[in-house]
Amino acid sequence: MKVITTRYEDNQKSTVCEEVALNQDHGAAMQVINLYPEFEFQTFHGFGGAITEASGYAYSKLSKENQEKVLELYFGKTGNRYNIARGHIDSCDFSLGNYSAITDPEDVEMKTFTLERDEQYIIPLMKAAEQKRGEAIELLLSPWSPPAFMKTNGEKNCGGKLKPEFRGFWAEYICRYIKEYQKRGFFVSWITIQNEPNAVQKWDSCLYTAEDEKVFIRDFLYPAMIKNELTDVKITIWDHNKERMYERAKVTIDQDTISMIDGVAYHWYTGDHFEAIKITAESFPGKELIFTEGCVEYSRFGTNQLQNAQMYAHDIMGNLNAGMTASIDWNILLDEKGGPNHVENYCDAPIMINTKEDTFEVKLSFDYIGHFSRYIHKGAKRIGLTKYTNELEMTAFKNTDGSIVLVVLNRNEQDYNTVIRMEGKSVGLAVPKSSIVTAVIES
Repeated sequence: MKVITTRYEDNQKSTVCEEVALNQDHGAAMQVINLYPEFEFQTFHGFGGAITEASGYAYSKLSKENQEKVLELYFGKTGNRYNIARGHIDSCDFSLGNYSAITDPEDVEMKTFTLERDEQYIIPLMKAAEQKRGEAIELLLSPWSPPAFMKTNGEKNCGGKLKPEFRGFWAEYICRYIKEYQKRGFFVSWITIQNEPNAVQKWDSCLYTAEDEKVFIRDFLYPAMIKNELTDVKITIWDHNKERMYERAKVTIDQDTISMIDGVAYHWYTGDHFEAIKITAESFPGKELIFTEGCVEYSRFGTNQLQNAQMYAHDIMGNLNAGMTASIDWNILLDEKGGPNHVENYCDAPIMINTKEDTFEVKLSFDYIGHFSRYIHKGAKRIGLTKYTNELEMTAFKNTDGSIVLVVLNRNEQDYNTVIRMEGKSVGLAVPKSSIVTAVIES
């Protein structure tokens, strides 16, 4: 069994990898973690992060040498092995400014449609990421706001709603965006209808009620996707915080739309609400439950790397155990300010770029995410486990090659010595204070 342990003490992180042998179980009963591979739950699709204009801009400021290092860290075989990326349809807050692919309300034939902005920073980073990974990265595309002329408030920012007379045009616009990405060789696997549809933001935003979202999918978007031969692209709803995901799904998914809607997307900004994921999973079996955004906002969280990394691991752990099928972090890269962001909504990212000095910092959150993403592969299934204490958080998966992955998070100032039991064998597992431990049992 391979055991990878990451610790953070005195502002220094350390990772140790060691091999330990499983032996015949001789009746261990105390401090036990039981693994049951025969009990299988959801299939997991993988991990990723958002490639925003801000991320692409920060990446562009690095030398070729450092660009390669960053790509390897996220997408290479020795890195966090991301296989998913989230992109934005038109601008978002982590753009250099507001923009749309069309700004002329008279251009009903989309003759002026352009991805000029995407081509400058976003697409080059996406292409480089795919090249480093050596295979297609699955994309999830999300709109933050339709073009200003389609909205009731006449601007990209500050909420507003999609004008009813533009619903058909907006549906065709989204399809065109997908097809333009496909033309460039990208695999668009999912879309969401609207990022954070329940919030008026000072940046790109647009309001949808659950009924609005249902009508738009049923009467406009899904018919447009059929027309454009895009029904292989999966539609996910909500794309907002967990506390209302079940209520949203309950209204939006009905007998008319259940075959059109493939999943529910959610964010972390209002707390754990892991039970909401579980209730949604049980109420809508077979639907994908995708974490699409979470980050360390400077306006809300401090700069304590250990606390922030533990927050990431705690959320990933809880989401996985509740039924999550894919996990996508927010910006993969940001500059030294935590941007660029056109409304100064600065945030942290797992890798921060100093654009003036051609350097980058790998945060502890990156390493904590890696304890999951490096070892839980696409196609893995969550398996049953029992644990002897609530002081340790854990989850376990079985990969398609038969290997078993156990991840244990210890947020306490106390060391724990545990015993893993599985299929008649056992092995000791040390979980030091303030650490995260991944154990991989090969088949």
